[in-house]
Amino acid sequence: MLNIVLVEPEIPQNCGNIARTCAATGARLHLIRPLGFDISEKAVRRAGLDYWHMVEVLEYEDLQDFFRKNEVRQMWCLSTKAPRSYTEAEFQDGCYLFFGKETKGLPESFLASHYEQCLRIPMRPEARSLNLSNAVAITVYEALRQLSFPSLQDFGRMRK
Repeated sequence: MLNIVLVEPEIPQNCGNIARTCAATGARLHLIRPLGFDISEKAVRRAGLDYWHMVEVLEYEDLQDFFRKNEVRQMWCLSTKAPRSYTEAEFQDGCYLFFGKETKGLPESFLASHYEQCLRIPMRPEARSLNLSNAVAITVYEALRQLSFPSLQDFGRMRK
């Protein structure tokens, strides 16, 4: 199982898309406060997120709270400032993929203290960044590809 960690996410639609990716892949979703939106049962129902029940969502007060409650054996931090491509990483089952808030990314101090675990998704130099939910999906599916898509259906079923 993969672990997606969103540090202070701001845009509810991105979180909804990421939750859908988690539902489709079996990844666990970790949310680090503050959140820029409400994820109460009422808010989720009103937003029509009919797959939310398929996602294990864990919330934390801050990064310190997260690290107190989780034993992280492997982690990768996604950032446009990272030294190497996500395709150079060797993802392990149970790894944690960290993504920062939409407007600022992960905190500079956090990136500096985990420099060897920082990855980027290649893109044109004049592009600021990818949408957060797209970056998560790209990284999750690369990790799952390396792990041979464990527990995922690898064939389609056509209806007649």
